[in-house]
Amino acid sequence: MSKKLIRFDWAMKKLLRHKANFGILEGFLSELLRFDVTIESILESEANKQDEYDKYNRVDILVKSDKGELMLVEVQNDSAIDYFQRMLYGVSKLVTEYIKEGEPYGTIKKIYSINIVYFGLGQGKDYVYEYKGEFIGMHENDVLLPTLRQKLDFKAEKISDIFPKYYLLKVNNFNDVAKDTLDEWVYFLKNSEVKDGFKAKGLDKAKEKLRYEGLSEKEKKMYARFQENRRIEMSVQYTAKIEAKEEGKREGKIEGKWEGKQEKAIEIAKRMIKRGIETAIIAEDTGLSIEQIEQLRKE
Repeated sequence: MSKKLIRFDWAMKKLLRHKANFGILEGFLSELLRFDVTIESILESEANKQDEYDKYNRVDILVKSDKGELMLVEVQNDSAIDYFQRMLYGVSKLVTEYIKEGEPYGTIKKIYSINIVYFGLGQGKDYVYEYKGEFIGMHENDVLLPTLRQKLDFKAEKISDIFPKYYLLKVNNFNDVAKDTLDEWVYFLKNSEVKDGFKAKGLDKAKEKLRYEGLSEKEKKMYARFQENRRIEMSVQYTAKIEAKEEGKREGKIEGKWEGKQEKAIEIAKRMIKRGIETAIIAEDTGLSIEQIEQLRKE
């Protein structure tokens, strides 16, 4: 009988950074990327810096493989309309941070951006997406290939082998039927559970080391607070959407209530700001402008 395990994003912050637990993340990356990954080190990542309230809607971890490749794994819980741009920014930031001044551009290592999201992002029914970028000729419709020297120097058979590679896992789209070992990992990411008979790399270690019962009393308290914060955030967002809808209906029936609606929207926005919810989401749920919300943050 399989048991419920702790959430993967919390484990990323608290447990997976320890060398003894590298095997869990190595297993996940190996199943997703379809080649064996060995972690050399976990590098410091800005989003891993914790504040006193331990409240986030995302967490990331930066991995350096034994081949020098950089693998950025990010979990995002709350909806973000500009998430694709965030993916691009994260990779761009890595490129500039991990090349020293004066070094040739050829020293830039391959970057993998793995994004696990628990909200609707873009349009599509699948639950695992891989970005494959190639340069296509506008007139000849041919695929641009590297020269022989580039192939030898950079070990690249295609131009896309040089550029960053993105993976997007839309966990909520998964139907809970595991047809292969990658599906077994997606099942775990969605349900925090490893079923008996799962054979995916790293899940045996996850089943052993991510058990709630295996946490210290201090860690159990921290995890309970993490879960409670998630419930509060979800409740605030749900309440804000309901209130915004109700206000919208009343606005259509009652004229001259614009000022009252603005005050209500501002009140809702202030509560969402206190919960650490992003500006774009607050704007979407309340109808306030980005400028209005930024001004409320300053106040």
